[in-house]
Parts: sequence; structure tokens; C-alpha cells
Amino acid sequence: MACLKLKKFEEFLQTVDGFENPKVTLEQYITPSHIASHMLYTIQTNYDDLENKLVLDLGCGAGMLSVGAALLGAAHVVGVEIDADAIEIFKGNIEGFELDNVDCIQWDVLGMEDIDFEHKFDTVLMNPPFGTKQNSGIDMKFLRIGLALADRSVYSLHKTSTRDHIKKKAIEWKVKATVVAELKYNLPQTYKFHKRSSVDIAVDLWRFEKR
Repeated sequence: MACLKLKKFEEFLQTVDGFENPKVTLEQYITPSHIASHMLYTIQTNYDDLENKLVLDLGCGAGMLSVGAALLGAAHVVGVEIDADAIEIFKGNIEGFELDNVDCIQWDVLGMEDIDFEHKFDTVLMNPPFGTKQNSGIDMKFLRIGLALADRSVYSLHKTSTRDHIKKKAIEWKVKATVVAELKYNLPQTYKFHKRSSVDIAVDLWRFEKR
């Protein structure tokens, strides 16, 4: 389905099941279908980084990005997720789309930093936790691990407010970093402490290219 039109692609992703009981400690929010569709469509049409590629989805949750990458022609997709409940939903989504080129493994992304894989992944995708006061900096830890596991490129969503910090880290890590899209992340009321029904957060889609 690599030649899918964007509108049809988003319609497919709208049917991906999300978290049944999201866990606040894991900052579980499903990537909205409009964000995921534009993100993945941009990655494929502008950079050809999905079709026929080996793709890793870090912190894959219920599988929105994994499903989307497979629909756009990825050769194989591996999702990594720590939460067993999310993995069950992920498996259901894969079965629902009848995808035989997608796998999910239960693993703590933060424990992958020192793992030496025999083969690197062509493309790494992630919508990392943005980081709460108790979990500050986790987004950059995800990014650092993604870069270690990528052979070619990493795509990651981050708050626009962190743009200057990410630019500095990219220079420090000696990777080419480019904001390829500016998006509005509609965060629905998910947890009891949320006071509004939804809130829009400005996010950047970054492409990090290994030199």
C-alpha cells in the first residue's frame, strides 16, 4: 500500500485501537491518526525512509506508527514496548490489519542503550514521552538510544519549546538534525488531573541523520 493517498491513509489509521486504560506513569497517549499519517507520509514521500526498509518503533504503545509504517511498505517493522497491556492491543491491531511483517517485543527502551544488535535498523521512529517533572529528560534518552540503533535516520516528535535544546544536543552528538514538519498535537483529556477536554501542543517532527 505504499502508493496510498494521504486521506485514505489517515482513514486507515483512524481505525487503530488505542489504550484501554492508559497509565500515567508511562505517559501513555495514543499518537493521533492525523499526526501519525502526516508524519509517516512525510517520511516516505520526502525521504523514502519507510518502503522496503527495516524499521524500529521505540515505545510503540498500541502500534499506531508501526501499523502506519507497514501500510506504507516497510519491509519489516519491530515495535518495542514495556507495557504488556499495550502489547496485547498492538497485537490486536496487527491482526486486524492482517500484517505479517510487524513484530512487537516487550522491553524497556531505556535498557537498550548498551545492546549491540547484529544489524542496525534503517529507520527508527518514535513518539517518546515528553517528560514530566518526575521524568525530566526521558525524551532525550529515547532519542540517544534511537540514534545508537539506527543505521540511517531517526524520526522523533518533540515539543517545539525544546527546539533550541535539541539543536545543541544534535551538535554535541554530531548528527544532522532538521525540523521537517511543525504540527499541532491535540492531547485529549486522558487522566483525572486534566482540567480541559483537550489541549493543543506545538510539536516538531525531527529528522536526525547519521553522518
